[in-house]
Amino acid sequence: MIKDEGVLKKIADICISKSKEFGSTNSNVLVMNSISENVNIRNKKLDGSERSENLGVTLTTYIGKKKASISSTNLNENNLTELVKRCIDSTKVTPEDEYNSLPDQELHFKGEKNLDLNDGTHISNDEKINFIKEAEEIAFSNEKIVNTNGSGFSETKTNFILANSNGFSDGYKTSQFTAYCEVVSKSNGSMERDYEYSSKRYFKDLLTPKQIGETAAKLAISKLNPKKIESNKMDIIFDKRIAQNILSTFASAISSATIAKGTTFLKESLNKEVFSNKINIVDKGNIKKANGSRYFDSEGVKIEVLELVKNGILKDYLVETYNGKKINRKSNGRSSGTTNLYFENGNETFKQLINSRKKILYINETIGRGANIVTGDYSVGASGIMIENGEFAYPVSEITIAGNFNDMFKNIILADDLEFKYSTNSPTMLVSDMIVGGK
Repeated sequence: MIKDEGVLKKIADICISKSKEFGSTNSNVLVMNSISENVNIRNKKLDGSERSENLGVTLTTYIGKKKASISSTNLNENNLTELVKRCIDSTKVTPEDEYNSLPDQELHFKGEKNLDLNDGTHISNDEKINFIKEAEEIAFSNEKIVNTNGSGFSETKTNFILANSNGFSDGYKTSQFTAYCEVVSKSNGSMERDYEYSSKRYFKDLLTPKQIGETAAKLAISKLNPKKIESNKMDIIFDKRIAQNILSTFASAISSATIAKGTTFLKESLNKEVFSNKINIVDKGNIKKANGSRYFDSEGVKIEVLELVKNGILKDYLVETYNGKKINRKSNGRSSGTTNLYFENGNETFKQLINSRKKILYINETIGRGANIVTGDYSVGASGIMIENGEFAYPVSEITIAGNFNDMFKNIILADDLEFKYSTNSPTMLVSDMIVGGK
């Protein structure tokens, strides 16, 4: 059973009060309890089951501009006292840093909690096993599916309290249900793998086992008997689950940490046109039930809806307190990173996008990270499907795709098929004139 708010708040209050008693000028504490249950299936048989529970505290203390942190899972009061003392002792010998501070009090979250982030439903171990076993059975009903790389189901429940010496103290419960199925296809000596994945706050919102199994099988089979192609410059369509990675790289490039260090190709781009004028990017933390939604960040700062890119122009960074001070910008609640980050829909349907060129390479898998946010260079191994005259013609493998984000961002065309499946989401994306390395 997850610990209730009162238990966690008592621990937080002890840490804050003792920190002040032992000489801190400010302090911040996170007390978190999480319970996770996981089952793994391989070839329709149970391959593992585990349950883990974590209850821990992370304390940060300040003495002027000195700062130190310490963590523990031993939460009896005597140990908490020793924990605070050790943190204070560590703070005393830490060098001063002029940018160390708690966030401004007026930035703290004070609103209502109405985002439906916690589902009280509990799925028994047998139900978890049956759910994901059914997904594998559906996949194996296709004779070209011959094996699995493993499938699984997990349920995680979390509760926490975040408090600081400026009077902030708040927290909330969350839940996450995740199911995935990864299968191997085989035909004429060719073997390929692919997967389907679903993760939601509420169990009832997950894809069904049938949807997961059928999609995993379909994707794996579509890769069979791939061809190699000649190196060339090509227009590329990125599948939605690949396009989201490009958006994640953009987010890394506009974090206040990378801006402050100057280690990003976008360091001088605020209020400048970075994308084409049809591109809008939003980070929105107040979508009900969404995976990335939250009320405040890891510093207690309220989550603002950010229009990061408007009509192609970079309008804001992802800012937290410490690096925000370095670049002279107030925190906008992103010390925990992005929330629900997405490209707004484009004006083209998926069909219009694939019919927009006589020949387009559709990328549905990339290998390696391949993104350098210092230079903007992008290069990854990839596989996909060749589209000819609007039809998916044949699978392609053993290629490398490359470009530079400065050019890629200006050459993006988006479809109108945005779905909120993850915490970072993109419609299907076309990028023109990319370098494709083949045989």
